[in-house]
Amino acid sequence: MDDLRIAAIGLGLRRNLAVAAHREPGRGSRVTAVCDLDETILRKEADFFGANAAETDYRRLLDRDDIDAVLVATPDHTHARVAVDALSAGKAVYLEKPMATTVADADAVLRAARRSGARLYVGHNMRHMGVVRLMRRLVREGQIGTPKAVWIRHFVGHGGDFFFKDWHAERSKVNSLLLQKACHDLDAMHWIVGGSTEAVQAMGGLTVYGGLPRREAGAPKPEDWLSREQWPPSSQRGLNPVIDVEDLALLNLRLDNGVLAAYQQCHYTPDYWRSFTVIGDAGRLENFGDEPGGTIRLWNTGRRNYDPAGDAEFRIPGSVDGHGGADAKVIEEFVRFVREGGATDTSPVDARTAVAAGDLATRSLRDGGALLRVPVLEESLRAYFDNGQVEPT
Repeated sequence: MDDLRIAAIGLGLRRNLAVAAHREPGRGSRVTAVCDLDETILRKEADFFGANAAETDYRRLLDRDDIDAVLVATPDHTHARVAVDALSAGKAVYLEKPMATTVADADAVLRAARRSGARLYVGHNMRHMGVVRLMRRLVREGQIGTPKAVWIRHFVGHGGDFFFKDWHAERSKVNSLLLQKACHDLDAMHWIVGGSTEAVQAMGGLTVYGGLPRREAGAPKPEDWLSREQWPPSSQRGLNPVIDVEDLALLNLRLDNGVLAAYQQCHYTPDYWRSFTVIGDAGRLENFGDEPGGTIRLWNTGRRNYDPAGDAEFRIPGSVDGHGGADAKVIEEFVRFVREGGATDTSPVDARTAVAAGDLATRSLRDGGALLRVPVLEESLRAYFDNGQVEPT
């Protein structure tokens, strides 16, 4: 079969996805067109990929017959618009997470995919990370009995660098960092315990970065924007001109299978990793480190006092490549799905649920911590995607 010809739209921090999709001829996929608003980057990337087309406006790529699919890695608030346009043009779409910044926009993407029949894949790469896959396997094996609770702590050690020095700091671009970051973890949690969030309640605030020095509007990020020497977080300088998102958030969730969950996110910790604790009615799991070489420990043989070792320890698998090899695997699955169809480990419906949970949690956080229900997806849309993006007969 001929290689899948892909247009890479957005070549910023997730450029590595395009690199993963650009393989040797005959290996399944090639990046043949590029799009970015920065003309300097565009010229450089066109040369790197040997692209047949390079545009600053993605819409000029959508009617080209020599493009089979698009890879969307633009800023979050543009995801839905670009995806809907590409799907409507009949192009298969790899859409970087989050699929949108509101539940309404996420639903619009799903409807566009169904209406056009073009294949949609949302890049929740954590489903291909070793720590998530191993935890899911242990839960499905019954190692902790029936899951009842999940506690997730997200220590965002580079928060001041990655998220408060560019567009991530603006509500108009991300809605909230609770949505932007937690959509990863909530999607992984749903997959691990086999449930879907139905209600949320959140609190949070802008507790450190709100009063720090910001650069002038229009000024570029400082060259040393990512530096481990900028410690403590209150020493950060050159932050985004607009900062109106929270740097600390606490979220409670109820899933449709009865699981209760808690998610905590802080953007000024000294370390950068995720901690998952999954508790069942016959044991619990907890990870120590979330990259290859870290461990997951299991307690399930009986009651005891403090026991750091547990009853069993499992080494987290994976490679040293992007997100423990998950970036390459998520691209592999996308290419296979576009060419062959069939089941995938990622799910557009679950991606929508993660956005909906983050969107409603943000509303709760900014409105006094009210308990809010996640809007139910219309059944015909759910059936279409549950059937592998084919209309049920």
